[in-house]
Amino acid sequence: MDYGKIALDTLSCIGGKENVISAAHCATRLRLVLSDSNLVDKEKLEDVDGVQGVFVAQGQLQVIFGTGTVNKVYDEFIKVSGASAVSKDEAKAQAAQNIHWFKRAIKTLGDIFVPIIPAIVASGFLMGIMESLKFMINNGFITLDNTSSLFVFADLFSNVAYTFLPILIAFSAAKVFGGNPFLGAVIGMIMLHPNLQNAWTVATEGVHTYQSVFFGLYEIPLVGYQGHVIPVIISVWLMSTIEKKLHKIVPPMFDLFVTPLVSVFVTGYLTLAAIGPIFTTIENSIINGVQMLIALPFGVGSFIMGGLYATTVVSGIHHMYTIIDLGQISSYGMTFWLPLASAANVAQGSAALAVALKTQNKKLKAMALPASLSAFMGITEPAIFGVNMRFFRPFIAGSIGGACGALYASIVGLGATGTGVTGIFGILLNLHRPVQYIITIGIAAVVAFIVSWILGTGEESKGAKLEVKKAEKDEILAPLNGKAVSLAETNDPAFSSESLGKGVAIIPTEGKLYAPCDAEVTALLGHAIGLLCENGAELLVHIGIDTVELNGQHYKSHVAEGDKVSAGDLLIEFDKKAIEKAGYKTITPVIGTNSDDYTDVEPIFGEVKPCNTRILTLK
Repeated sequence: MDYGKIALDTLSCIGGKENVISAAHCATRLRLVLSDSNLVDKEKLEDVDGVQGVFVAQGQLQVIFGTGTVNKVYDEFIKVSGASAVSKDEAKAQAAQNIHWFKRAIKTLGDIFVPIIPAIVASGFLMGIMESLKFMINNGFITLDNTSSLFVFADLFSNVAYTFLPILIAFSAAKVFGGNPFLGAVIGMIMLHPNLQNAWTVATEGVHTYQSVFFGLYEIPLVGYQGHVIPVIISVWLMSTIEKKLHKIVPPMFDLFVTPLVSVFVTGYLTLAAIGPIFTTIENSIINGVQMLIALPFGVGSFIMGGLYATTVVSGIHHMYTIIDLGQISSYGMTFWLPLASAANVAQGSAALAVALKTQNKKLKAMALPASLSAFMGITEPAIFGVNMRFFRPFIAGSIGGACGALYASIVGLGATGTGVTGIFGILLNLHRPVQYIITIGIAAVVAFIVSWILGTGEESKGAKLEVKKAEKDEILAPLNGKAVSLAETNDPAFSSESLGKGVAIIPTEGKLYAPCDAEVTALLGHAIGLLCENGAELLVHIGIDTVELNGQHYKSHVAEGDKVSAGDLLIEFDKKAIEKAGYKTITPVIGTNSDDYTDVEPIFGEVKPCNTRILTLK
């Protein structure tokens, strides 16, 4: 790859160096903070060599190049753009300033939960394994000593992350909010203090003790916050806010003990007296509302949410779903949301797989296949942003498949023992009902694949290939559908006199110009293109007569100067009716500009098909 050219092409597609605030990169993506995202030509950027996908997230334009390529493109991009090179975290901070408050709140939830997902996943997997073992022991499928230290300890470990979840959340939230994470952990510990009644005993035992607060204004139940999320986040946000303000006003000699003491005491009191009870009620209402939706008769609610899930991934609000998963696990012992998410994710991967198997475009195939496999493992961004949303029809197919899989999961009441992992490996969270889980993702995958295959991608408008004939060394094939006629019929002196070279003119029947052979794009003027063919012929294809006066209007290029193209690649689309309505002929001269290198260039007239019909014989 020519990384310098890729950087220049990328820069030209995003509004030039004046539009770039800063640039960073991660393992796979170039992350750009721009002044005006409206200046980005997304479709043209997607066609830049090496680009595997383009999307906007967290206020950044993220261009997927892949591991090993992105860092080289980044180095060249910094050189040609003069952009400020920043770290990934600095780029996120800059981008966050331009994000709507709601999206910023959703992003914050993601920042809090992503670091603790490994702990949640570990407990969830172990819970799934232990639940399946207990099921098989109780039903006589296996004989296993459940009093052994190995079994007892494993059972003990399995729910530890969920038992002490508020501490994990509090520690992570304090880091995100800029507070001391250890003070945040103390707030989480207060909410789990052993002197508070365990929240999981309330349903069977009722509330044991109430405490009056705010000088007898009202009473609150002395119940812990096991399994709760929103009250913890709100409390730690308050603690972090108090702590940061105190650091500014408390003299340094007193700061070490005054700030932690006041921050923890004030926040702890307000948490137990007001924040906890209020936001627990709100959180329970959200969880119950979601469960009511999922539990609608005949799986209607799950069908709707399974279909819309991928759309929420595109918008970025899927980060809040961890709250739903954890809340449902706390309330019902399992999450009915995760199987729905698994169905939606696998369906998007299956839709991308259909694209990979059906397309003749090598670049798209190379992108779609690994993206689909990634989605089967639960990582859907490459499939959604790199393939499905790019052509949209596969995205719709994936949404339909996700809806059907979620419908089945709801009808059979499938729930997972943990969260954090979807797709194929999500079965480890559903070992208590593995057959139902396999059927769920199987339905999603099969439906999405079939619908995606039937709908296709419409990729012929994105640079797909035709059924092409291999051109012989002594021939030039037609680049257009239509009828080949003499250059004299152009009624243009420059073409009809053959002063530019010998050739033919094609009266087009559709507005698509294809590469007639493997070639290099040597010139691109919107309405005209120059090609250096692999057999040495130099071609000029001029779409229309005097159409230079249109200044590129009604023309759309799918390649750039210097690109290597293969026979059948879509080079230019043009609006034939609009050009003719503007008063211009669309008859298209195809000229061999190096005709003098041959003894003769013999034109062949008649009906032609792109990349199949000979129009010139080179002698």
